[in-house]
Amino acid sequence: MTKTRLEAFSDGVIAILITIMVLELKVPTEGISKVEIGDPAALKPLWAIFLSYVLSFALVGIYWSNHHHLLHTVKRVTGGMLLANLHLLFWLSLVPFTTHWMGESHFEPWPTAAYGVVQIACAVAWLILQAVIVRAHGPESELKQAVGDDWKGKFSVISYVTAIPIAIFGYPYVSLGLFALVAMIWIVPDRRIERQLRHE
Repeated sequence: MTKTRLEAFSDGVIAILITIMVLELKVPTEGISKVEIGDPAALKPLWAIFLSYVLSFALVGIYWSNHHHLLHTVKRVTGGMLLANLHLLFWLSLVPFTTHWMGESHFEPWPTAAYGVVQIACAVAWLILQAVIVRAHGPESELKQAVGDDWKGKFSVISYVTAIPIAIFGYPYVSLGLFALVAMIWIVPDRRIERQLRHE
């Protein structure tokens, strides 16, 4: 399989996931009049669903952006990369479910913790894909030189692991803060890879 086909497939899956999430943003119509529907106050019950969507859109978008950068370092696609990439996409495909559950529950402890579990799995899957690419291209590869010890990836996993018990013990908004913090440190595409590729 060519790198272009791998990237196109991944892009398609991620686009579908974002589409599924936005389809959950529905104007409440049951039991209210047309006049009430036209009132912006009718959207008030959606605040948690919308906030969940924004957070997940940012996180999935970050995976898409950094996945694009990651594949720029690939010279040849191996079977291991295909499996590792599918593993990442599997966990990303669960993001819409946990996003909706967390939003519908208005950030109850267990749905928020479940969201954290899926985010841990996504972060670990990312580290695995990265490691498979490095193994295929060697320790002197562009990717290895660019990411080094990858403190951002490890920090993400630690943050998600910390967020889960915090949510379970009744502080889901603190967990949301940790999820948002991870998004903030990744929001800019991985400049390390860009710099490394410019030096080649």
